Amino acid sequence: MVTIELKVVSEQRDGLLLALGEVLLTNQFKLLRHRRANTDRGVVMVLVVQGPESRLLALEEQLGTHWMVRSFEAAPYEPGVSTSPQTLAEVVASIDPVRADAPPAPPAPAAAPSAAPDPARVEVLLPQLARDYPRVFGLVLGFERSLEPAQRVTTMRYIGTRVGAWVYKRDFALGAALDLSRSIKHVALPAMRQLLPTEPDGDALTTSGSPFCVVTSQTVAAQCHFLCGFLEGLLNASGTLPRVRVSEAACRAGGAAGCRFVFDA
Repeated sequence: MVTIELKVVSEQRDGLLLALGEVLLTNQFKLLRHRRANTDRGVVMVLVVQGPESRLLALEEQLGTHWMVRSFEAAPYEPGVSTSPQTLAEVVASIDPVRADAPPAPPAPAAAPSAAPDPARVEVLLPQLARDYPRVFGLVLGFERSLEPAQRVTTMRYIGTRVGAWVYKRDFALGAALDLSRSIKHVALPAMRQLLPTEPDGDALTTSGSPFCVVTSQTVAAQCHFLCGFLEGLLNASGTLPRVRVSEAACRAGGAAGCRFVFDA
């Protein structure tokens, strides 16, 4: 059993504790205590919860992708260390104001019906990726190979977007607001390095270790759809940048020395 302190930031005041309680119950966690602070920018709720360590990453994934959760932090609970309402308000103040026009959670990419992601299969996969993160490539590659060719680009990019948004909420959401160049350096680069060796290349990122490249003697299209989606999810989850689009300007599958990802906003 583990005892964890969760700090949740939400724009929603009504029904938040009930919604969080349902997520805790689903993952076999119990709520020990909670504190809440309302501000003009949203709600901050600190919850002390206890449950099986084997379900912790699934719990974090479900919180990170929950529609009511703007951002959250999870840390081991330290008895005797309390968080006052004033400190909770400071957490919200450290985050950009919630804008009415802030982009919602990334939708599935638009595509022809035959190429659309299968929501049921994706939702089954995501908790498994959260459990194993950052060692996710075995699951992701196996899932990609099970898809019909027409589904691969949109489905893998969508899965990457969901995972990237979860990683942003888990690891980066309580940091300072950054412009695109600094977001690439301080968010995208360290997050990519959790997965595989990656180097900055101006305002692009390059890796020679992508497992998605199937190198042949023929020039083929870029294949790192999951990584493009992952980077988009990371940067768009903040809601502080214009909508970022990530494309793969070079891919080892096409004979390049490395896979190069470029960012447009």
